[in-house]
Amino acid sequence: MTKLMDTIQVNLMLTEFGDALLFASSDSFSHVPGLVLKHRLFAWHEPSLYGTELAVQTAGEIEMVLLPAEEVIPFFADRSQAAKHISWAWEERAADLIELAPLLAECLERKKFAPSLKAFGGGKLEWIWDESALELEEQALLADRLLDPEFLKGIVAVFSAAVNRRHYGTEAEEADLRREFPALFAANRAASAQGMDSEAWLLSIGWRADSAPFRPALQLIEPWEGKTAWRLRFVLQDKQQTASVFRAKLAETGEALGSWPEAWTPFVRERSAGWLERLRATLPLPRVSARGDDVLAAPLDDKAAWQFLTADSKKLLEAGWVVLLPAWWEAASRKKPRLRAQVRERGEGKRAGRSLFGLDAIIDFDWRVSIGDTELSEAEFKELVARGERLVRFRDRWVPLDPALLAQISRAMEGMDRSEGLSFQDVLQLHLLSQEAAQDGAAGEAGSGNGGADGGAAEERALRLELEVVLNEQLLGLFRQLTQQAEWPKLAPPAGLRAELRGYQRDGFSWLVFLGGFGLGCCLADDMGLGKTVQLISYLLWRKENAEAAAGTSLIVCPTSVLGNWQKEIGKFAPSLRVMLHYGGRRLTGEEFVAEASEADVVLTSFATAALDQELLSGFGWSAVCLDEAQNIKNAQTKQSAAVRSFPAKHRIALTGTPIENRLSELWSIYDYMNPGFLGTARGFQERFATPIEKDRDPKRTTDLQKLVKPFMLRRKKKDPAIQLDLPEKNEMKSYVNLTAEQSALYEQTVNELMERMKQLEGIERKGAILSALTRLKQLCDHPALLLKENLPVLETAGVAGSGSGPGAGSPSEPNDPASASAEPPLDVELLASRSSKLERLLAMVREIRDLEERCIIFTQYIGMGEMLRRVLSQELGEPVLYLNGSTSKTARDRMIDRFQSRELPPEEQPNVFILSLKAGGVGLNLTAANHVFHFDRWWNPAVENQATDRAYRMGQTRDVQVHKFIALGTLEERIDEMLESKQQLSDNVISASEGWITELSTEELKDLFTLRRS
Repeated sequence: MTKLMDTIQVNLMLTEFGDALLFASSDSFSHVPGLVLKHRLFAWHEPSLYGTELAVQTAGEIEMVLLPAEEVIPFFADRSQAAKHISWAWEERAADLIELAPLLAECLERKKFAPSLKAFGGGKLEWIWDESALELEEQALLADRLLDPEFLKGIVAVFSAAVNRRHYGTEAEEADLRREFPALFAANRAASAQGMDSEAWLLSIGWRADSAPFRPALQLIEPWEGKTAWRLRFVLQDKQQTASVFRAKLAETGEALGSWPEAWTPFVRERSAGWLERLRATLPLPRVSARGDDVLAAPLDDKAAWQFLTADSKKLLEAGWVVLLPAWWEAASRKKPRLRAQVRERGEGKRAGRSLFGLDAIIDFDWRVSIGDTELSEAEFKELVARGERLVRFRDRWVPLDPALLAQISRAMEGMDRSEGLSFQDVLQLHLLSQEAAQDGAAGEAGSGNGGADGGAAEERALRLELEVVLNEQLLGLFRQLTQQAEWPKLAPPAGLRAELRGYQRDGFSWLVFLGGFGLGCCLADDMGLGKTVQLISYLLWRKENAEAAAGTSLIVCPTSVLGNWQKEIGKFAPSLRVMLHYGGRRLTGEEFVAEASEADVVLTSFATAALDQELLSGFGWSAVCLDEAQNIKNAQTKQSAAVRSFPAKHRIALTGTPIENRLSELWSIYDYMNPGFLGTARGFQERFATPIEKDRDPKRTTDLQKLVKPFMLRRKKKDPAIQLDLPEKNEMKSYVNLTAEQSALYEQTVNELMERMKQLEGIERKGAILSALTRLKQLCDHPALLLKENLPVLETAGVAGSGSGPGAGSPSEPNDPASASAEPPLDVELLASRSSKLERLLAMVREIRDLEERCIIFTQYIGMGEMLRRVLSQELGEPVLYLNGSTSKTARDRMIDRFQSRELPPEEQPNVFILSLKAGGVGLNLTAANHVFHFDRWWNPAVENQATDRAYRMGQTRDVQVHKFIALGTLEERIDEMLESKQQLSDNVISASEGWITELSTEELKDLFTLRRS
């Protein structure tokens, strides 16, 4: 321990950042430990919590206390806090700081500081005391104590840190500094300070008030009276009347010559030498190399004037100069050059007068080039380019001809043969991607920017060429109708229609007729249950009744499960339409098909049959091809997708409630069927839209895609105010259930086996193992019997009689059709339910629903689960239970739907529970007799689930619909549910299941996804 009255000698070092390193020695021993020094020296220093917050650093054997830079001046300026019971001695630098600190603290208090020009030139913002505001003796004290450059550097860092903490330490204070002195934060700080001393620089940035009544400026003078040379002048601009400028020649000696108000002369003499030095530091030497009384006397040719306008003037502005440029230059440099394709009026071109466009139709046009405020024809533009000048006088206006932009415009013109015209698709895309046309259609102009090109330097973006189209009156009116619903034609429904169309259905029918008249494909994407079927039937009937609409045979391609529904709906709403069913083993081929189809108004077929009979169907000339549930072609690589694209048609229509289920590529596939090539190639669409939107959430690309998609997609939702369906509520509830002990053990065993296999497998084998495990885990969440592949007869209760006709049975010939029932042995329902909490919960909920005399539909992905549910529920309820899956025949399917929807069957024959495979029963069915929907197991995407739910929640439903979604806690199902919640955003953004992405996960990610969470 040091003695009570020891003398402690304190040594000081300042770092380049201004932090103070303090170390000491004493009478008792040569070195005072850092901890002891902290406790002694800062015993009354409250800001550092009496030294406890200060760090101790070691250099060799010496321990040093670090005092942060912002605390140095306040600490050394107030030595009254030093411990009185200790004798303190201060080494030279510490003693100097004790003398300087009160003066520096006063500078902080009274704001006697300024930014440092030296630091600013190095790209930093640093503060220095303002010597001009100090007394002479204070200046002498600073000069005497700061002779050592290293010590001076440290003191400047200490002072700067103290200024930042005291005056600009908060975000609000820093924002005030940026707002008041923006030049302090210029991008090119070194250039803006060149050629100036500290005083001139402080004046230029506004830190010091400039008492001069004028400001120096440079003015570019255009050629006049037949001259070709440009001139650069040095002028003095009156601060009060900025229009008043006086020429002031700068001689090579630094003297300013000229005529100006007498009161300005002292200021001019004081500053003229500095002006010359600043000009030489900023402008290229040739500009200020003239001899004699005017260093700027040399004339500028066209190239030099262009250099000054585009580059030198910017450097001068950054350096704080005022630059006076010709008035026309601001507008010319602000407006991007535009290349316009001006569509000719009808009757001007050889292709004019067509009423039916189609996206491939050709439209005649003429080139127009817009540069600044000057409009040029193609011939005028080429004439100016041939002159080889950058600044051209044309029609009493100066026209800037940027070589880079001239090359862009010329390439664009050469790349498009005007004699071949523009396609209607080109014109439409240019119009839709306009920044302004969608709002006001100003002058019928539309711009495309740069075709979606990305990024590049800011200067390159500023030079980007805009390609536009100027519409004639005919196209302007058509595009207004395409983009604005208020402009759609309003048609009366066909005379033979036996249905009362709601207002929005009439709009949809009229929209189909309108687009059909121009051969433009379209997608009717109303929510399920809003009547897409009746709108399409109205359109097909209208074509038949209006000879001018080129009525012919239309083809409807739909899922097998709804073929019967289409037959019934057409017969109900448009009995005058002749319908031909092309399906099954006895369907017609060859000439017989052509003869029969030619006599029909509508041919119905399934997607599977369309793929099988592609050659036959593609050889027939269809009036229209309509896809119901068009999401079936979401994968453009499938055989059925390729097949429907090959069918020739004057009009192509897609019907779907889910235009996007998972990825934007699905939207592209539907649009490429409707309007081939409109969204580009698959690869181009992925690069331009899908990746930026799905991966980067790019708002600009999202907006552009919306603009392109909107005219050809009509999407209304049930809850849209304009629909006014007065539908009841749909209440969705998630039912979380725990796995049984058996399920948990099997689940963990399956996951562990997969993780072990992941160590050995690669490539396609690894992916296959993951998908196999995924299916097993999902089945296990339903019931362990699915995973263990147990047959239901094994589970039957021994010794229980079971003969005769059971109400829920199915015959061998129609296993899914309860209409032909036979006896089935009873099951041990209690045992089955005890092995699956889902089954147990479902039984309880269905019993309650039946007690209320209400009906329900149940969706499951697995045939085995559906069969188990059918037998369990029919046995427990003592009534028929229907089950529809992919193997159900069309006859049995139609009979099941009729029975379930019926209100006239005897109670013992009336089915009130309908089990459906999600794939087979999720679309195209009307099951409004049910007001409860169960999703026994979850699907990968909310669009598919919602579509399935809409079998009950649709037009005709009069009761609130309760949707119950079962989720096994802690399992993959719970994670799926979390993913479904986040995935819905993609669908909503653009209009709005594959499991392949899971196979791409790392082993650790797989483990996290699959592992059973005990919490």
